[in-house]
Amino acid sequence: MKREYYSDSISNFITSSIDEIIGKLAISNDFSLKQTQRYAWVEEIRILQKALSRYQGSVYFEYSIPRMGQRIDVVVLIGPVIIVLEFKIGENEFTSYAIEQVWDYALDLKNFHESSHEHYIAPILIATNAKNITPVISITPQNDKLFFPIKGNEKSLCNIIDNVLVFAEGENIEPTLWEQGRYCPTPTIIEAATALYNGHSVEDISRSDAGAINLSKSSDTIDEIIKISKTNSQKSICFLTGVPGAGKTLVGLNIATKNFDKSNEMYSVFLSGNGPLVNILREALARDKVKQGKETGKRIKKGEAMSEVKMFIQNVHHFRDDCLISPETPPIEHVALFDEAQRAWDLKQTSFFMRSKKNKPNFDQSEPEFLISCLNRHPDWAVIVCLVGGGQEINTGEAGITEWIEALDKSFPHWHVYISPRLTDAEYGTGEILNTLSFHSNINYLDDLHLSISMRSFRAENVSLLVKQLLDLDKKEAQNTLEEVGTKYPIVLTRDINKAKRWLKEQARGSERYGMIVSSRAQRLKPYAIDVKSPMDPIHWFLDSKEDVRSSFYLEDVATEFHIQGLELDWICVTWDADFRFTDKGWEYRSFCGDRWNYIRKEDRKKYLKNAYRVLLTRARQGMIIVIPSGDLEDPTRNPDFYDPTYEYLKEIGFKII
Repeated sequence: MKREYYSDSISNFITSSIDEIIGKLAISNDFSLKQTQRYAWVEEIRILQKALSRYQGSVYFEYSIPRMGQRIDVVVLIGPVIIVLEFKIGENEFTSYAIEQVWDYALDLKNFHESSHEHYIAPILIATNAKNITPVISITPQNDKLFFPIKGNEKSLCNIIDNVLVFAEGENIEPTLWEQGRYCPTPTIIEAATALYNGHSVEDISRSDAGAINLSKSSDTIDEIIKISKTNSQKSICFLTGVPGAGKTLVGLNIATKNFDKSNEMYSVFLSGNGPLVNILREALARDKVKQGKETGKRIKKGEAMSEVKMFIQNVHHFRDDCLISPETPPIEHVALFDEAQRAWDLKQTSFFMRSKKNKPNFDQSEPEFLISCLNRHPDWAVIVCLVGGGQEINTGEAGITEWIEALDKSFPHWHVYISPRLTDAEYGTGEILNTLSFHSNINYLDDLHLSISMRSFRAENVSLLVKQLLDLDKKEAQNTLEEVGTKYPIVLTRDINKAKRWLKEQARGSERYGMIVSSRAQRLKPYAIDVKSPMDPIHWFLDSKEDVRSSFYLEDVATEFHIQGLELDWICVTWDADFRFTDKGWEYRSFCGDRWNYIRKEDRKKYLKNAYRVLLTRARQGMIIVIPSGDLEDPTRNPDFYDPTYEYLKEIGFKII
């Protein structure tokens, strides 16, 4: 895949005419060539032909970064250095946004472009009309050959390159090998949704190793099930399982974005009961649509963008309510993708809700049974895709996958069922109920319906395994896994929340997002200015910039498992309260009521609390810090004995102490 609009050796670039280069750029450009873009290219070419006259290497214009939905103005390979150039033509200031932008480009290459991993990368921001300043050239403390962003103007560019080359050492980069390097991005779910919505394929925005191949195979398998169902006029349900961060939601979004045209018979809808996830994805897509409109000269109102997005991503409860209004009418969609299907309500919770909120006193179906019945109204064909996470049920009435299986066995024996053999694993909680399906005449076991490798962290794939071992009190195995994980994915432990905040800020580069997360039951963190009852807006927390006090960057508002399930940040601080505490008898489960901690005795509530910490500990893409407070002898609700054993347990596993 050719990632750039134009590339050539520096020597050929310098001797080519501006019109010739512009012509090649224009041919590759996907949009109509605006005068402002042509002028910017002319200026960039003029500046670079002068600045690069003494060097040998290669130059690349408009280098694609599909994960971010953007293109780098220019990449230049000189000696052992990859130079990333962002031009601000006619500008005289270096805005924080522009600095972050060029840094993000450099980080993208460093993290996701295989042939860039081991080389020096120098991000340079050129404001052509800026006053002369002495460029500051230094390597970031992470010691991964990435320079801090360098600021300059057109006159200083040549001098900056000279200084970068003096600073760097190593063998010259071979352009052909660099170009052939695989681009293996691991986007956040927000980035992935945006890229898919804008027409990129799942292959464009995912890694190309074994994990990503598994991702593509799963997408292709589900596509094939949909086609077979349509061709044979049959109704099918498939369960896609996977470890936390494996890409289940990405597969669902990929299928939905292929078929969100209402006129298409394959019209699909992506459904989730995760309110924060739905609202954040809708807002992100609407904002991006407005932004894309501005860049292409087509003004799009936010309301118009949001209206379109809402049809593509829907809250499952709104979908359910629409189906209640017309009990015989099938929904417009033939394909429904249910994210986090294990969180659907059981019969008791659904009946209670219908009785108290919908004035339906005799409702006798669980949420899975009712949702299947809605798609079953189609006279010809329908497909339900259940995206299933193991150990992710975190709220009252969330039934796991068992209710889906029971509904199929009880009411829909004619449906074709496609499952992974891994659905029998303990964390999916299916137990003996799967045995009933063994007599089902239309059951199909497909290995490609399980995603076994976490894609969330591009630094270490076994973070979810480490967390599972930690929570299951398998200390020896956790120690072994940490030895492998810890070399690339820092996990550190502290008792000082201020140290934790400093650590987060020191680790993050560019626009890498960081934030603090806690259990929703962590009610005795108030002395540290953490109040889980204080309202926060997930949209602002996840999407807004460092300048906004409501964003995660400010480290003032905290997210709980309910806000962050299905989402992630680059760097996370998990602050651990006494609700889930280690003892010599194992985990102890508590809830705070009035002025004291009370025991949690019900097994389902224990499961929800343990799963809450599973969610919290698997949200970071690049690393995390865990805070175990020291407690306070003068406060009986924060006795150090509530916290010290947990700290010692994690310390014994081997987490680094700061």
